[in-house]
Amino acid sequence: MTMSVKYPPGLVALFLVEMWERFSYYGMRAILILYLVDRVENSGLGLTTADAAAIYGLYTASAYILALPGGWIADRFWGCKRAIVVGGVVIMIGHVLLAVSGSAATVFFLGLFCIAIGTGLLKPNISTMVGQLYDKNDIGGRDAGFSFFYMGINIGAILGGLIAGYLGENWGWHWGFGAAAAAMFFGLINFLRASRTSLRDKGGAPALHRHPDAATGRRDHLFTGAIGGLVVVLVAAAALTGQINLTSAQGLAQAMGLIIVTVAIGFFLNIYLAGDLSGTEKRRMIVLALLFVAAALFWSGFEQAGSSLNLFANDLTQRQLGSFTVPASWFQNLNSLFIILLTPAFAAFWIYAEKRWTIPVFVKFGLALVAMGLGYLILVPAAHTAATGVKVTGLFLVCTYLLHTVGELMLSPVGLSTFSRLAPERFTSQIMGFWFVAASLGNLMAGLLAAGMDTEHAAGLPDAFTRIFLISAGFGIVLVLLARPVTRWALGGSERIEETAPAQ
Repeated sequence: MTMSVKYPPGLVALFLVEMWERFSYYGMRAILILYLVDRVENSGLGLTTADAAAIYGLYTASAYILALPGGWIADRFWGCKRAIVVGGVVIMIGHVLLAVSGSAATVFFLGLFCIAIGTGLLKPNISTMVGQLYDKNDIGGRDAGFSFFYMGINIGAILGGLIAGYLGENWGWHWGFGAAAAAMFFGLINFLRASRTSLRDKGGAPALHRHPDAATGRRDHLFTGAIGGLVVVLVAAAALTGQINLTSAQGLAQAMGLIIVTVAIGFFLNIYLAGDLSGTEKRRMIVLALLFVAAALFWSGFEQAGSSLNLFANDLTQRQLGSFTVPASWFQNLNSLFIILLTPAFAAFWIYAEKRWTIPVFVKFGLALVAMGLGYLILVPAAHTAATGVKVTGLFLVCTYLLHTVGELMLSPVGLSTFSRLAPERFTSQIMGFWFVAASLGNLMAGLLAAGMDTEHAAGLPDAFTRIFLISAGFGIVLVLLARPVTRWALGGSERIEETAPAQ
């Protein structure tokens, strides 16, 4: 751990904005599925586990996929600063709607919609502003900055889970949603103040985007229209053939998955073929596409923290500590706590390792997938015990979250840094949005997987956890084995894509 690192003055302001925004997001996420499945007489919505998990996946996926148009709006029209302000206001409005919705499901879902839109505007652009504080060639400083920024994410997540989770489970669900609204207000005020001081020369409106020639412009518009048309055709065909049911939450989640995959492929091809990229930029886009697939698979297991693992904690885990019952939502805070505790150790290891050998980013992503899979393998014996009707010790979930955190530290800060550095400069915010689309797809897959993990019928959980382990660990091992050949093939041996340590 290097305490002598000097951070740009604007980084602290962005750290605080992200901390409060993540307080609002993770605070609400901690109690969302518990509220959805709680009985109506307890002020919940009384949904089935399958529908609640699908809605959870739809919401979290929407929040991330909307980062793609959020980045596009900033790149083309508003700039990062204005997109962040508008996003913060819309998020705050959404949380207020959740807090006052009462038993009105329509108002509640409108609130979720607002939060998703606001997050899509804020999330990619605040990461882009962090990248703007550093020179493109300052890899070590950039990684250090993103690791510091990542600490803000996790401090906010801990505070949100503790406060909103406790208020929601003990005072009433809407108290928890209201606390998240207050947090976003503080984040917004902090950013407006910083915009006039340390960030006054960052994130302004971009220069007017013009294609170099009419043919390129037509090609771009053709791709954009084709993507939209293909999405409509595929969803309509799936609905008409009975592959998906658009009248159910699970059917809507499946339709969203189809949309996300189509948009992701179309977005990549649009920039790759119609973005006037150089040969080097095209090779870098290939690298980013491979990392996108690995990240989506990782998040599909990791992001069950708010759905199936949250229900596992609530229904199948012994939570009594003397006379105090630990709120189920608090188990999610273990991830953020481990992030804060383990970041210095990881930083020291990466610094030590980088002096002796080069660690490809593909290796780090592969090991992250293996660690995430092992987290589910640990839960297999616990699920067998729970299936007999005996609640299990919380240590199983502690170990799972520890392994998932190890995986996250090898993937998420490195992914943020890699995408911000390898992105073509005029598409930076959009490429950061592309990174969050991987999280969107992973979140949706997590919701669909969790829909089949009903804790009321725990007999099926061991097989479900085993499948996640085999798929994740298997893909991770393949990624590690192919790391150097893929790097040489994609970049011709002429470009360095390995990341230095996320240093704190």
